[in-house]
Amino acid sequence: MERMENSEQERQSRREWHLIEKVVMTHSEELKKSRRWGIVFKSLTFAYLFVILFFVFQNAMPRSDKQVSTGGHTAVVQLKGAIADGSDASYAQLRRPLRQAFAHPDTLAVVLEVNSPGGSPVQSQMIYDLVLELRAEYPDIPLYAVIGEIGASGAYFVAAAADEIYASGSSLVGSIGVVSGGFGFHEAMERLGIERRLYTAGTNKGFLDSFSPERDEEVAHWETVLSDVHQQFIDAVVSGRGDRLVDDERIFNGYMWSGAQSQSLGLVDGLATVHSLAEQIEAPELLYFDPPKDPLRKLLEDFGVSVGQGIAARVMSMDGDALRLK
Repeated sequence: MERMENSEQERQSRREWHLIEKVVMTHSEELKKSRRWGIVFKSLTFAYLFVILFFVFQNAMPRSDKQVSTGGHTAVVQLKGAIADGSDASYAQLRRPLRQAFAHPDTLAVVLEVNSPGGSPVQSQMIYDLVLELRAEYPDIPLYAVIGEIGASGAYFVAAAADEIYASGSSLVGSIGVVSGGFGFHEAMERLGIERRLYTAGTNKGFLDSFSPERDEEVAHWETVLSDVHQQFIDAVVSGRGDRLVDDERIFNGYMWSGAQSQSLGLVDGLATVHSLAEQIEAPELLYFDPPKDPLRKLLEDFGVSVGQGIAARVMSMDGDALRLK
């Protein structure tokens, strides 16, 4: 009896050790798998970081300005999007490609491809002046502006500096004017019992405050500012277009026109695309000169972060104090 009990205890002990051994082995296998997956994930992480760093440093490397011989081409520089400081359609971004386009020894003509609703009057004026400067520096190279979807407001301001302007029949052209807007909340605040407390040093430092009643003298002064900028816009267009403009006061009142209507008004010289114009001037090969890209910004745009930037830019464009060509 005692031997049977001992034998049963031994079997039980062996079963327990076997179970413990099995648990230990299973845990060991799990640890091995965990380590293997850890190595895989770490490797993928390092590979991902390596790719990011590769693109960053590749784009950060100074690009060679060595000019490739083409035997004759039309140089194309694109003005796309809202004209604003810090955007791709800014003086800082367009200065280098415009200069490179004119300076290339095989450039037969330069085309400024415009697809912009306009924007900052300051940036528009700076680009306009740059175009005039380059035309004077390279008098034998004609500059054409070709409007795509839209060339309005500040974008048309810039286009007016070209020797000739072309558009498609359904392009939107013109909008020669200046706009500044905002909201007035003071009556709503009174109904809600909200008191506006504004402290300034300087009689007009709270100029056109959205939460205070309008003052006639402030509005009158702001209208003189708008009129002055508008006149600068008009002078630039008249200087660029000359007697090609028809005698029609509506041209300068902020209206936008189709490409076909613009041709009848003298705002454009004809209907053409970049490619058809290049064929027409017998320089069909196109060579694009792109604005420089900040490497980190380019990388973020490639990953879709520019969507958020676009939303932020749209919100900022609603600032009532901003002055925009229209």
